[in-house]
Amino acid sequence: MEFRKDIKTVELLSPSLQFKSEIQRIEYREDPLTGYQSRLNLGRAGRVRQAQQDELDLGRTIEETRAGCFFCPHNMERETPRFPPKLWPGGRIRKGESVIFPNLFPFAEYHAVGTLTGKHFLELNEFTPEMLMDNLIACKQYIALVHQNDEGAKYPMWIWNHLPPSGASIIHPHVQIILERAPAPEVGKLLERSEQYFRRYSRNYWQDLIKEEREMGERYIGENDSLAVAASYAPRGNRDVQLIFKEVGNLADLDEKQITDFATTIVKVLYCYKGMGVNSFNLITYSAPVGENPDYYCLNARIVSRPIFQPLYTSDSGFMERFFDIWVIESMPEEVALAMRELF
Repeated sequence: MEFRKDIKTVELLSPSLQFKSEIQRIEYREDPLTGYQSRLNLGRAGRVRQAQQDELDLGRTIEETRAGCFFCPHNMERETPRFPPKLWPGGRIRKGESVIFPNLFPFAEYHAVGTLTGKHFLELNEFTPEMLMDNLIACKQYIALVHQNDEGAKYPMWIWNHLPPSGASIIHPHVQIILERAPAPEVGKLLERSEQYFRRYSRNYWQDLIKEEREMGERYIGENDSLAVAASYAPRGNRDVQLIFKEVGNLADLDEKQITDFATTIVKVLYCYKGMGVNSFNLITYSAPVGENPDYYCLNARIVSRPIFQPLYTSDSGFMERFFDIWVIESMPEEVALAMRELF
């Protein structure tokens, strides 16, 4: 397994140094499996952002959005859709505080939303494993119901976009669950490259990745019985953390122990994010098809931080990411791992 890196230095005469020479270091990295490129420059983290504000006060936004929130208990029955009786006679799937219902504006044939809590807003260190466990169990039930009704729908995704910088349109904590007939392009690529790796080396890439990261120690964060956690070598976002299951290949086959370990791990990452000053993030799973656990693949997930939610902020996604699929990063994976490792 190759962790490719090319280091370049750039000289400029910096106004912050009275126009004396300054050397900046840029790392060009490639993902070991996909070849995706990342460019890392820690100096970018300190650059001036004209839209940035020093003071952050979410209180007003939270209160202004609470009364009309579709996902809060006082509005949910009236404002959210229901599943047709042929799928689920109860209309909505419930488990603890979590409620699963159809997305009012879907962009997939099978596209549901699931609330995580009855509370309109939670700080990242206020989420509990029980909230996520209930949600994952309810989402598994939705996946099973859809697949039973339509066997062609077999590629599940569990997605959590938190706060507007992540693309979320609603403050209330919620996830999205999608089932597709064909894998999303990124999922298809991961499955294909993982199979190629298995054919070439007779080993599972994801299990090898866990072993390599554990032995090198630079980006390894920790693990439990079900999954391992490491900062991504070639990040696709700032503070990019990979969660890699050791045995299971698809989301629908997670057992109670794996769900518990997954939920506990996510909560730990969110707690670390809170300590880093993060309040917005994206989390997505990459799953094999329902009912399939190929020898060459392990279910995995990624979580990346997004810009701090405030009235004005600068996007962390620009032309390099949108048009060239090259990720410009200002947080070193090795430093992210060091900051998170203690909690694990």
